[in-house]
Amino acid sequence: MKQLLNSLDTLTRRNFVERCAATAFGLSVLRAAPLAAADSTTQKQDAFGKAKRVIWLMLSGGLSHIDSFDPKEGKSKGPAKTIRTSADFQVTDFFPKFATVADRVCLIRSMEAKIGVHAPAQYFMRTAFEKRGTILHPNLGAWGSHYLGRSSDTLPSSVCINRRSDQGNGFFPSSYAPLAIGDPAQGINDVKSIGSTSEAKNRLALLNGLDADFRRKFNDKSVEAYNGFYDDALALMKSKELQAFDLSGESQEQREAYGDNSFGQGCLLARRLVDSGVRFVEVKHDGWDHHKALADEMSEVAPVFDQAFTALITDLEQRGMLDSTLVVVATEFGRKPDFSGDGRSHHPVCFSTVLAGGGTKAGFVYGKSDDAGYYPEDDAVSVGAFHASIAYAAGMDIEKPATSPSGRPMTIGDEEPPILELFT
Repeated sequence: MKQLLNSLDTLTRRNFVERCAATAFGLSVLRAAPLAAADSTTQKQDAFGKAKRVIWLMLSGGLSHIDSFDPKEGKSKGPAKTIRTSADFQVTDFFPKFATVADRVCLIRSMEAKIGVHAPAQYFMRTAFEKRGTILHPNLGAWGSHYLGRSSDTLPSSVCINRRSDQGNGFFPSSYAPLAIGDPAQGINDVKSIGSTSEAKNRLALLNGLDADFRRKFNDKSVEAYNGFYDDALALMKSKELQAFDLSGESQEQREAYGDNSFGQGCLLARRLVDSGVRFVEVKHDGWDHHKALADEMSEVAPVFDQAFTALITDLEQRGMLDSTLVVVATEFGRKPDFSGDGRSHHPVCFSTVLAGGGTKAGFVYGKSDDAGYYPEDDAVSVGAFHASIAYAAGMDIEKPATSPSGRPMTIGDEEPPILELFT
């Protein structure tokens, strides 16, 4: 490993302001950091940094690779039929709309992991680290804030939709945590909860007066920074860019195209946010844990994803944003090939993920599972390598470590290299 080049900053005035903003308003104001440069001797310059923004679609519960993007025959075959796509690979008929945009996606059929329990597996997929002890690891949004700096003067650089903001900043400052949006149709709640701008100034002035004695007694830079928080908070409240969180700015036709549900509207909100300057957006979609009644449950949950994903890819492409936006479809693990006609159990040792845009190869399949879909047969991809590849596409310095509170140097993807074959 290269010599340690980076470490976590101590608490500064800026960090203190960011922590206050994140706590009081749920908004992250991310500090600037130098732009990482690519190593021209080992990396493809045309792909490095091409993904200016990332939309991470998390299918929570464990998507069955065999019943989605890696269909099999024989004993492993599930209830779905295999259909052709616009690319040179097949999927199941649970995903007919996905099939129409398959020539825009890069499909990985050889993912492998080692955790088969939901919560730890989700943590692992979001961070590429196993959760051990008390240390918390950052997701890719936080890594981006660390290496690339803030992506907008006023908006947060990282947002998560349909979930809480945990599994976000990790050991980085709390200002790197994603802004959590519980209901995409509602956007940011309580932004104006303290009244008009004049009323807000009066209230903040009152708080400032009450804190004066405390600040005099404890002459600390962090305490002094509290005044700066007032100004930053008011700037956020007055920002016109906050309109990006308001889906009422979209036509009814566009909203219907994504689907009238939290995932579909979350994908639409993600497109609005990355178009306005947010770098990393996760949209969570629950309902993929099919131990029983797989056919019935897939018939309910798959069309929701199918419609939203296809609308997102089409929308980004029509706006000229797909080449610079990396769309990621991830899940914590796959499902076992053994199919009794009812459901499938957890299966972390082989599953599928999807990438689209952001410099990745279109209509391309990387890796192969065996005939049963039990193990990767060719070009196995670890979760760490998956993360390193996404970070590489986003222009992050994946070899430059950051230091955890325990003093351990850590890199994106836990020192795994990116898979350059995924890129054009």
